[in-house]
Amino acid sequence: MSKTYFISGIDTDCGKTMITGLLARELYQNGIKVITQKLVQTGSGEIANDLLRHREIMGIDLQEVDLKKVTCPYVFRFPASPHLSARMENTTISPEFISQATKHLERTYDTVLLEGAGGLMVPIKDDLLTIDYLQAKGFPLILVSSSRLGSINHTLLSIEACLSRKIEIKALIYNHLPNEDSLIARESVDVLKRYLYHFSPKTHLMECPEVKGKSYPTLGCACILT
Repeated sequence: MSKTYFISGIDTDCGKTMITGLLARELYQNGIKVITQKLVQTGSGEIANDLLRHREIMGIDLQEVDLKKVTCPYVFRFPASPHLSARMENTTISPEFISQATKHLERTYDTVLLEGAGGLMVPIKDDLLTIDYLQAKGFPLILVSSSRLGSINHTLLSIEACLSRKIEIKALIYNHLPNEDSLIARESVDVLKRYLYHFSPKTHLMECPEVKGKSYPTLGCACILT
């Protein structure tokens, strides 16, 4: 039975595209038939930039489902929140159209990794936030944090929002990029670990070291996501 996981970040530019690619790479190397999907892509050409990055990290070419835009039904050129980017092109995003694309992928692949756009509170359309879509679909969440100053606050707020909506947080991945201060990073991980212990003990906490070039780390996700 296919399983879909939703990957979101605590905000934009926290590394969720790289993390999605790393998760897919690890599953792929463990013999799992895996594909990544992008909820909505903005600020991109015809093929979603994030999908290109996923395939590069996985070490595979673009797939037929990429070329047919099944893995990203909505690609907009204007770099903004999905609802605004769609409006700039006189389009309204259909959540059901995205859902049908995911179901198509689930019929072919063992695991689908669905990457969101920005953080959980980003609007997909005027009356629908990303977290609304996630809650309605019931996908387990993989939340990506980062080592930037302020990440503790953003991470805990994101976790609180999910817990209040009874969204399963399968894993929290602490991305050590930009790796500016090891003391702050270590303390941040300890704070998050204590918080999860008390409020979300079933959530796995994993760390991603700084990625340099094409030396991709193994996150140890295979046993968690299969």
